[in-house]
Amino acid sequence: MITIFQVAFELQDFCDKRGWSSCIIGGIAVQRWSQARVTRDVDITLLTGFGHEDSFIEPLLEHYAPRNADPAEFAHWSRVLLLRSPGGIGIDVLLGALPFEHLVVQRATPFEFAPGLSLRICSAEDLMVMKLFASRAIDIRDAEGIAVRHDKSLDWRYVEEQLTPLAESKEEPEILVQLARLRGLGASL
Repeated sequence: MITIFQVAFELQDFCDKRGWSSCIIGGIAVQRWSQARVTRDVDITLLTGFGHEDSFIEPLLEHYAPRNADPAEFAHWSRVLLLRSPGGIGIDVLLGALPFEHLVVQRATPFEFAPGLSLRICSAEDLMVMKLFASRAIDIRDAEGIAVRHDKSLDWRYVEEQLTPLAESKEEPEILVQLARLRGLGASL
């Protein structure tokens, strides 16, 4: 049986062989930095820049099946290419171009989930930013888990510096209220 981690490893290898800059984010990164939970797909940030997306989308679509009717058009609009592995596992490829997304990939570090299965995973701080920005209930729980497990080692200033302009662009100041609540959560338990 192919595990989600093997699918992530194969996707990472696919990107690496082409010299593409990427890192694993989402539910797999949660396994490293927060509380373990079930995840059903692989999320990856792939640095494409603006205007060069097709040179990444086309090879990915040659190798992986799409999960929607017009995957390239959807990816251009949403900045997410929805794919499926040969074994049926969902793959979300975030087409990265923003300065924050460049930082996410640059700051990623390898983590060995099993012998010989090392994945480049975003940092705990960058995962915290992404989870608070998304702000779904599951994302808030993931962010709480990061705060509890890594409170004293997190660079909270970095998190705030990265999250503030994103929250402002989304016009959701309550995201920063959530951040303030999470600071020191681990120390209070």
